[in-house]
Amino acid sequence: MNEALLSFPDVERLIVENLKYRPELAGVVVDNRPPNGFDGTQKVVLVSRTGGAWVDDLHLDQPLVELEVYGPDKTAAHTVSLSVRAALLQLRGTVYGTAVVTDVVETEAVRWLPDYNRPAGNRYLTTVRFSLRPA
Repeated sequence: MNEALLSFPDVERLIVENLKYRPELAGVVVDNRPPNGFDGTQKVVLVSRTGGAWVDDLHLDQPLVELEVYGPDKTAAHTVSLSVRAALLQLRGTVYGTAVVTDVVETEAVRWLPDYNRPAGNRYLTTVRFSLRPA
């Protein structure tokens, strides 16, 4: 039997590319790695795949993605995190390369979690499960 090779999309880049140009996130750095000189007080969204799995029967990749949202103060970080939350839910139906986002589900909504490695930082976390159908 000849099975086609799967090509899994890079969910981190999918999110970064779809968030970094949104007008409500103007002035916010969105990436999967911190910018140079990052101390947690800048408006930054860090995107990291933290788990998930391929579901063969459904032909879906279901990555878990954590978004760390930082700001100069708690209020600013919270405001950015709410904008990110709304934008993520709008990614349903997005085509990225040869894959399509079939669903976006929050597994843990916006929550405050101080960053003890960056004591001056103000951080909120959100965890989201994506369903991606690769070609």
